[in-house]
Amino acid sequence: MKNGFDNDKYLKIQSEHIKERIAKFGDKLYLEFGGKLFDDYHASRVLPGFQPDSKLKMLMQLADVAEIVIVISAVDIEKNKIRGDLGITYDQDVLRLRDEFQSRGLMVGSVVITHYTGQEAAKAFRNKLKKMNIKAYYHYTIAGYPSNVALIDSDEGYGKNDYIETTRPLVVVTAPGPGSGKMATCLSQLYHENKRGIKAGYAKFETFPIWNLPLKHPVNLAYEAATADLNDINMIDPWHLEAYGKTTVNYNRDIEIFPVLDAIFKGIYGDNPYKSPTDMGVNMAGYCIFDDDACSEASKQEIIRRYYATLNQLVEGNASENEVAKIELLMKQAGVTADDRKVTIAAKERAAKSKVPSAAIELDDGTIITSETTDLLGTSAALLLNATKHLAGIDHKVKLIPKEMIEPIQKMKVTYLKGNNPRLHTDEVLVALAMLSKSDENCRLAMEQLPNLKGCQVHTTVMLSEVDRKIFKKLGVDLTCEPISKKQKSLIG
Repeated sequence: MKNGFDNDKYLKIQSEHIKERIAKFGDKLYLEFGGKLFDDYHASRVLPGFQPDSKLKMLMQLADVAEIVIVISAVDIEKNKIRGDLGITYDQDVLRLRDEFQSRGLMVGSVVITHYTGQEAAKAFRNKLKKMNIKAYYHYTIAGYPSNVALIDSDEGYGKNDYIETTRPLVVVTAPGPGSGKMATCLSQLYHENKRGIKAGYAKFETFPIWNLPLKHPVNLAYEAATADLNDINMIDPWHLEAYGKTTVNYNRDIEIFPVLDAIFKGIYGDNPYKSPTDMGVNMAGYCIFDDDACSEASKQEIIRRYYATLNQLVEGNASENEVAKIELLMKQAGVTADDRKVTIAAKERAAKSKVPSAAIELDDGTIITSETTDLLGTSAALLLNATKHLAGIDHKVKLIPKEMIEPIQKMKVTYLKGNNPRLHTDEVLVALAMLSKSDENCRLAMEQLPNLKGCQVHTTVMLSEVDRKIFKKLGVDLTCEPISKKQKSLIG
């Protein structure tokens, strides 16, 4: 994919801008960090050239002045809330995040348990943290939050929360996921710091929507598609327009909460340093786009991928018709359809001819390779073999894995493991390829091509098993599937 984002410029100007914001407040800045600090693959897909760990690298440039506070909601602990992309609970992710940050030389000062009302699971987690010598604090639920400003801005509101002890001028407040209470944690600390005579400030770091791109720019539309389940809506910031006469983009939750924030700031300081939600932000990503067409096209493709992902979730009962309808509307606004994804057309054409589940992959040079289900291989497993053979310059007629090796594996799956599908999945094919690579030159050459699949596009005409989806994800492939379930799949072969 053609690059359109200057990552080096981003690292430089973003860290400089945060330093400027720290200096503006004097003693301390609480920086609410939205989105993912690392593994931000959405940003790297819609801003080609943006590295998934860019925000972490930027933060590492501030490592000597920064400490991290990780926030988790007691409600999420009680519910054993799962991070969908990692398959682990939020409390497990707190420990994972802490280890990740510290392994990179970043200081993690403490963990804050928010929305605390005496939940036993939250108590147990705090005790666990204490045994690990991790500072842990409680922040309580405040009646009438966020509208009851008089109570919030009092000793019975924010004043009731534990004061988080911090030692550095930049305090980065992050969390395993949305709704954890990051903003409330920051504002609570402003209240406590002010009581102690410390001049502290607040800022927000959200990559999307990008405030200085047009409202209906594909990059911002792609953000709406990514958050369709949260029903986030990009909006013109009316507060910024009124204060400065300039059009900027923010999203509904920040715009709706701003009058409350304004009142809280005035209650703490007597004045609000910010005239708008946009003022609170420090995101400089919009200044680092050097090829708008490349970023626009990448974002349009992301919207299509989100559309297919939501259709699949709908089939599985994990999404609503409203989410699908919203992304369909976003596709219309972006001027795209599912057929604007090349591999979608290629996979469907192959399936129409073969009458069996099929797949297609678009390689880095634009070449499209297709496959279909056979008696021995699932379509995604066949696709990996076809693609790696092409990249290695191996004749398509060459059989990398002989039939006599596949058949015993099929017998194991069906006879001994009581499976219903004898065909090999992607993981089984890759293991066989690795075993044969020791003695077969073609298999070795094909296996060495796997890193070249990173960033490639794949579409299948049926929904894949979890195993196959995970393999494509590990290979860095962007996968979409027609919303046809296993039950429906059996009707077409």
